[in-house]
Amino acid sequence: MNEVLDKGKAFFDYKATAKMPKFSVVDMNGKTHNNDSIKGKYLVVNFWATWCPPCLREIPDFVDFYTQHKDKVVILGMDYEEADVDKIAEFVDGFMVNYPIILADEKNQAEFNKFGEVLGMPTTFIYAPDGKLIEYYVGEINIKKLEKSILKSKS
Repeated sequence: MNEVLDKGKAFFDYKATAKMPKFSVVDMNGKTHNNDSIKGKYLVVNFWATWCPPCLREIPDFVDFYTQHKDKVVILGMDYEEADVDKIAEFVDGFMVNYPIILADEKNQAEFNKFGEVLGMPTTFIYAPDGKLIEYYVGEINIKKLEKSILKSKS
């Protein structure tokens, strides 16, 4: 039990001072996303997998949220599994995903680890435009939580 409490305390200490890491990832369409390309916007980094039911349930909210806020928010869907590109593309099309999907391939894998420990699926990190980590969720997230996190950071 103390180990769990220690890990929790360490996380909250981390969250209080955490900043967005320097990163550079390439999405399924070959576009590079990095600190420069998201400058001035909120960054939502969502670690997910096709085999994860809560991950699949939250995708429609990410799609809606991105549609409404893409002028001030970047969402990166980090597919946390080694999978066939065609299979993932078909999956993404089926869910009508409108935000960049980053595959856990040899180009991107080292970058995934820079964001922090993924303790479960899904895991979502939300960063303010100044790079500060403003929220961290392990488990399913919805559009209300996304909006609340961003509105809370503006005040």
